[in-house]
Amino acid sequence: MEERLFNNGSIISWLKYFSDKTDVDLEHVKILDITRKNKNLIPACEAHRCVLVFTEAGNKDIFYRMYNAGLGECTVIYNEGSDPSGPIKKDLLSNMIDRGINASAGMLVLNPNARSTVKFGMDNSVLAKGSVKYVGSEIRAIILSKMQIEEGKNICVISGESIVVESAILNGEGSIIAVEYNGNDRRLLEENVERFGINNVTIIDHVDDNTMKGLPVPDITMLVASASMEQEISTLLKLNPHMEFVVYTLDFVIASSMIAFCKKICLSDPEIIQVSVSKVTSRHNYDQQPAPWIISFKAGE
Repeated sequence: MEERLFNNGSIISWLKYFSDKTDVDLEHVKILDITRKNKNLIPACEAHRCVLVFTEAGNKDIFYRMYNAGLGECTVIYNEGSDPSGPIKKDLLSNMIDRGINASAGMLVLNPNARSTVKFGMDNSVLAKGSVKYVGSEIRAIILSKMQIEEGKNICVISGESIVVESAILNGEGSIIAVEYNGNDRRLLEENVERFGINNVTIIDHVDDNTMKGLPVPDITMLVASASMEQEISTLLKLNPHMEFVVYTLDFVIASSMIAFCKKICLSDPEIIQVSVSKVTSRHNYDQQPAPWIISFKAGE
């Protein structure tokens, strides 16, 4: 079994300590050990009213980053030292931005403004601005539903920056491999990863046997159709012969050719849909967005 800084016994001890020292109802507490790889603190605190966070010493800017993410009104309940003992302390997170973590310990983060719904199809205005033209939030929500994201899935996203961000937030227990061929797009994605406090994303610059070596094997891949699509799918199928795919394209010729493509490489018949979103602007104008084709299929069927 993997050696962990906080094992089951220590987690139970911290739960009992906070139960004895506070009136917080721990029935629905979210337990998050950020000393383990790929754990997203900020999204967890945004989505849960009570998070029991386990941290290690030396995390100098943890509260500053949480404050920058809009969590300043959270209450932090903690103690001094590494053991669940002694007097309890409580403070607003906004008053703790100059503090770091000087001992490996547990702390409770209470968020009175935790959202009651999943952040699904987030508005493009919250994403970092740059050279990337993000897909509309409504269409992104449909893509995410086709990906059937669930906790623990490993996901690969090729040229889909905003899909990476939402997938990582929705799937805090899984890993996201983000493939960005363009250097400017990679830098923008890195900015978004920092902005949303995401730790379960690995960014690579192309797909081949070497770049995928040692990374978690994807369960599902979302990709924007391109000239390298066949090579990408072939490489990914060697890793997981039962992989699921979701393809985005604005090209009807590519969409219609997917039936023959899937037959050629022995994949299941694809589901091919077209999504159209239209809006009425504040000036009473009719604004029709690009209408992409979304193709989903699975290998090994």
